Amino acid sequence: MSSQAVEIEILGRTIKVNCPVGQETALRAAAADFDSRLNELSQRTKISNPEQLLMFTGLNICSELHNERKEFNNNADSLSERIGQITETLTEALQNQPQR
Repeated sequence: MSSQAVEIEILGRTIKVNCPVGQETALRAAAADFDSRLNELSQRTKISNPEQLLMFTGLNICSELHNERKEFNNNADSLSERIGQITETLTEALQNQPQR
């Protein structure tokens, strides 16, 4: 897959990053979200050190991702359990059908 350089802005700095062709819009949206989170954290906490902002924002994003994965896995487990129950119910119903 080929890539191209795309300019994004983080904390007022323009950075060129390689991006797979066709993913430029997603990269720019992710960069805008990240920059927004950094600025929001800076305003909320009065932290001005870029390294600290990057670290805390990265930790917040990882925490959100961890929680989303946990919720996804719980939902997948519940769905799998429900499918098992439906399968059992259908199997029992088919077994109780009169033979033709």
